Amino acid sequence: MEKRRRYTREFKLEAVRLVESGIPKARVARDLGISNTVLKLWCQQVEEDKGEAFPGQGKMRPAEAELARLKRELTKVTAERDILKKALGYFAKEPQ
Repeated sequence: MEKRRRYTREFKLEAVRLVESGIPKARVARDLGISNTVLKLWCQQVEEDKGEAFPGQGKMRPAEAELARLKRELTKVTAERDILKKALGYFAKEPQ
């Protein structure tokens, strides 16, 4: 099994810059030893999110990090609400 190669953010951005300078994707991919598909994917990622493309292993884009934080907060608040509902039901019962 062939080990998967990893490329630095700078390498990817330089590859995309070469394509943007007018050099054909096929030539850039061949010269850098990468597949056309990988280079096309890198170009799409830069086009979609110029400043935040290729954030790195284990790092999230700011929008993704905010979404994850909000989901955690929602889970916590939902659990607190459920506890308060149960407490309200318990204390609202008429003593016998």
